Amino acid sequence: MSRIRVITGSAGGLFLKVPPRFHSRPTQDRVKQAIFSSLGARVPAARVLDLYAGTGALGIEALSRGADRVTFVESKAPCCKTIEENLAWCKLSGTVIKQDVAIFVQSCKNPHDLILADPPYEKERRDLATHEVIRAIAPLLAPGGLLVWEHDSRNIWSDPAPLTVLKTVRYGETAVSYLAVKE
Repeated sequence: MSRIRVITGSAGGLFLKVPPRFHSRPTQDRVKQAIFSSLGARVPAARVLDLYAGTGALGIEALSRGADRVTFVESKAPCCKTIEENLAWCKLSGTVIKQDVAIFVQSCKNPHDLILADPPYEKERRDLATHEVIRAIAPLLAPGGLLVWEHDSRNIWSDPAPLTVLKTVRYGETAVSYLAVKE
């Protein structure tokens, strides 16, 4: 079983519970650390949405670093239970919603400063601009908001309109893309 820890902040150093392997593929600590180092001052006081939340590790890291609020969206009941247990263990609070992400993003009306997405992905070459939720996410970003999308490093972005890819960073087989609404 993987061991995931909160890197820093109020819950820094605590290890999180991980549901059975078939329910989740948690973000590696080194990738999570790189993401949050890159985000820096964007995290404190941010309104965060953690899509495909799995263990809740990304959203919990954001809360630990001072995010104002985090909404965790996950379709699998064992993962939702794990997120709630991890929040309690870390003495943090967030909202856990058990719902398919594609359905959630169609109905959500609240703006978010930061959206973290680590969807299940195949290890193959694919155009991410065709992912079912990409275009639906744009209206959920507050002005100046940022989408952080974790994916297989072989994936490409053709045209994720109305979003634009600011940068993509590779960590072996994993890549992280940072997107914002086109101005």
